Amino acid sequence: MRRADRLFEIIQILRRVRRPVSAQAIADELEVSKRSVYRDIATLMAQRVPIRGEAGIGYILEDGFDMPPLMLTAEEIDAAVLGALWVSTRAEPELARAAENLLAKIEAITPEPLRRHIGGTAMSVRPVTSASEDLVDAGLLRQAILDGRKVVLGYRDQNGRESERTVWPILLGYRDEGRILAAWCELREGFRYFRTDRMTFARALESRYPDNPAALKKRWRAAMDAERKQFEAADQLFWPR
Repeated sequence: MRRADRLFEIIQILRRVRRPVSAQAIADELEVSKRSVYRDIATLMAQRVPIRGEAGIGYILEDGFDMPPLMLTAEEIDAAVLGALWVSTRAEPELARAAENLLAKIEAITPEPLRRHIGGTAMSVRPVTSASEDLVDAGLLRQAILDGRKVVLGYRDQNGRESERTVWPILLGYRDEGRILAAWCELREGFRYFRTDRMTFARALESRYPDNPAALKKRWRAAMDAERKQFEAADQLFWPR
């Protein structure tokens, strides 16, 4: 790997995570020595790249750093194309159009030798034959998640019973079968999942829930981890190894 490419890769590694990254971790990923990483970090700092940290502790790239557009590798193009293909067949119309626009933009900036990775891609995504049609705007749910706002839902359960729920939305999951909203439900006083095809309406409120979005997501992940461990313990009880 050329040194210029290595310097770029170090910046990419630091941009990818929000915690300090050790020189050893960078060296392992780039398959170079720690001494090379120390020299490269010093070079980047001398070029006024805002890297904070020191040897033995770890390095972090400060917010606000931007780089000019750079060339995508063949593997990065394949990853972007595969993701865009999945979104264009699974997401709501607005995101599907955005995925198609993304592919067009990638093709416009990609040199001729690499364009075959887009137009003549070697990958495909299985079509969805029974996609459900939602009555609610998924964009409204995504924005409420980002803003930390409560949402009032009209919801119909598997038996057709309807209820109105006020929820604190956490994540909108995209699956082959449709979309699922993970949220804290005020009615049930716990984390619940709501299929968007069973929602009869959705209205974002001006009021925000007490937690900030990051803290609520952390609580949800902790609850999911505890539930998973409980399930694994029960599985071990009935099916000892």
